[in-house]
Amino acid sequence: MKILKEIYDYRQMIISLVRKDLRGRYKGSVLGFLWTFINPLLQLVVYTLVFSVLLKNNIDKYYLFLFVGLVPWIFFSGSLTTGSISVLGQKDLVKKIYFPREVLPISYVTSCFVNMLFSFVIIFLVVFVSGTGVSLRALLFLPLVMMVEYILALGVALLTSAITVYFRDMEHILGIVSMAWLYLTPIMYSIDIVPEKYMTLFMLNPMTPVIVAYRDIIYYKQIPQISTLLHALVFGLIVLLIGWFVFSKLKKHFVEEL
Repeated sequence: MKILKEIYDYRQMIISLVRKDLRGRYKGSVLGFLWTFINPLLQLVVYTLVFSVLLKNNIDKYYLFLFVGLVPWIFFSGSLTTGSISVLGQKDLVKKIYFPREVLPISYVTSCFVNMLFSFVIIFLVVFVSGTGVSLRALLFLPLVMMVEYILALGVALLTSAITVYFRDMEHILGIVSMAWLYLTPIMYSIDIVPEKYMTLFMLNPMTPVIVAYRDIIYYKQIPQISTLLHALVFGLIVLLIGWFVFSKLKKHFVEEL
């Protein structure tokens, strides 16, 4: 409770860091903030071309099916890979002044989360253009799923950012992990094609119930199953607790290691 109160006291610092990251993310580029929308759109075009033209599948409106999973994945992947250097990248700040070190991964994940919210504007535009419509009842669960993913992403960022301070190779390892994790998550394919004998192992992936819930709400226009939501929430809380515990233990010697 003490550290939570301290983080709350430094909320203005978190807000400032989030604004700084959002403003500086595409600073100096010609298109600037438009890359927030262009990046997922370009990935959508490439994956749609590969999986609906070259490697054909029977999924109706595959572009929408893919986009609904791809945008949340970009948020999580960023929290996993770039979030791992959120402390290392601010080493001068860490050395000079005191503040709760948790502020750094929290601010970075929050920045990625805000970026995802902007990208969801594109998702709903795609939904509108495709003519599929939405279910208002199902959409009521969308903020819940977003918060569950935020908790999961924050736990991962806390864990990886603390370890990266001591083990600098983690940044490069996580790039490979992220690529493998992408293909082990039902983003470019339906979970229905996973063989039953591998389903239990497959569901140990904490991003699986998250993507399934997003897709239920937006693509299938139905309320996610309670079991899916609970599965995602439990995974998210476990990862957050592990990340918080490891970060709190390792942060004591950040200054010496940096």
